[in-house]
Order: sequence, then C-alpha cells, then structure tokens
Amino acid sequence: MTNSFHLDQLLSAGVFVGVRISGLMVFCPFLGSAAISRPVKAILVLTMTALLYPLREPLHLELHSWEWAGIVITELMIGLLLGLTTNFMLEAAIMAGQMLGVQMGYSLATLFDPQTQADTPVLAELHRMGALLIFLQLDVHHWILRALVRSFTYLPAVGSFGAMTIATGLFRAAGGIFLAGLQIAAPVVVATLLVDVGLGYLGKASPQLPVLFLGLSLKNLLGLAMLTGVVAYWPQTISRHFSNSIGIGERLLHLSGK
Repeated sequence: MTNSFHLDQLLSAGVFVGVRISGLMVFCPFLGSAAISRPVKAILVLTMTALLYPLREPLHLELHSWEWAGIVITELMIGLLLGLTTNFMLEAAIMAGQMLGVQMGYSLATLFDPQTQADTPVLAELHRMGALLIFLQLDVHHWILRALVRSFTYLPAVGSFGAMTIATGLFRAAGGIFLAGLQIAAPVVVATLLVDVGLGYLGKASPQLPVLFLGLSLKNLLGLAMLTGVVAYWPQTISRHFSNSIGIGERLLHLSGK
C-alpha cells in the first residue's frame, strides 16, 4: 500500500499562515513602521510562520489557481484588518497631538515621522512616540499575536469572509479615531479654551492690552503644564484604547465568519 505525497497540500497551511501574518505586518504599530527594514520584516514573517505552522494541519484541498488566489486575498485581508484596527489607536494619539499643536501654537514646528515618511507637527510626534512606548511597555504586540493565533480557530483559511460586514464595521471603527483623540487631548484643550474665553473678556474690557501676544504665551505655558500632568494617565488611557481596538478587530472577524 502506497501513500501519495502531495506537496501542495503539505505547504498550503504554511502559505496561508504566512500571508495572514504578512497582512498584519503592513499596518501593525511598530512592526509595520517604515523605520524597520524590509529584510527584517521578512525574517519576522518567516519566523512567526514557522512557529504557527505546527498549529495548522495540512489542508487537503483540491483548488484551482483562481481559488488559491481568492483564499490568499482573504488571508491578506484578515491580517490587514487586525493591524489596521490596532493602528487606529496610534492615529488617534497623532490626532490628539495635532489638536494640541494648533491650540498651543506648535503647529508650525515639524519633525520627520519615520512611519509616514512625512513632516509631522512636533506635539503629534510626541504623542505618537508616547503611544509607541506604551505599546511596547504593555506588550500590546503580544496581544495582537494572541488575537492572530485565535483567528485561525474561528476563521480558518477555507472559511467564508463577509466583505460588506467588514467594511461597515471598519468605517465605524475609523470614526472612533476622532473620539479617542479628543479624549486624550481633552484636558489641555479645555484649559486652553478657557484661556481664550478669559482673554476675550479681558480684551473687551481693555482694548489696549496686547491680547494676541499675551494669549500665545499663556496658552503655551498652561498647555505644557497640563500636558506634563496628564502624561501620567496616558498608560491607562492608551492601553484601554489599544485593548478596545484589538477587540473590535476580533469581533469583526467573528462576524465575517458567520
């Protein structure tokens, strides 16, 4: 009795696992940064594929070339979804920094952002770096990898994938970027707005007073003082948002597989 050896069935699970991990690496915070070279990313993908491959059995599939392409695209979208929903939190931190840059007068001071390859306001870059440090300190990348491993259980490579459900949920999740950014920036924004209101009344009462120059200095000093105070609450706030982002990604994948 002879057993036939099918190389495509043996390697299919590894290929699909690698494609899903590759999709995650595109948008995943820190791991998907342009500051990490492509060879390093390729080594990471191959290493994680080798570690996760034993969890998957060889897929006994008889697929045509276009069916293979369809599954590969589906696996890529699953990885992109997990990375993108987590990256929303990073974008919320950047948006918070941009709002504070306008309020405090730092919007013209820019730094080079290695992730987007563009000039970014200095406070936005500060918030991005702070969020990334919290991301690494709290091992959020481990949370993402655990979510990725769980996704193979409830959404296998041959499972269905509801694109419309994913698109609708993804747009709703993207709408939360502004809300999360506003929550992070709220203490400093409220303080600077109160300064604007107070200077408005003061300027009305004393038109000779140089309110414009005085307001810029006051908002700058008060904003920096408030920002120094609220940094202590960043780990708790940002970790909660990261956890919610990963949960949203997993819920969307669960819905897509139904």
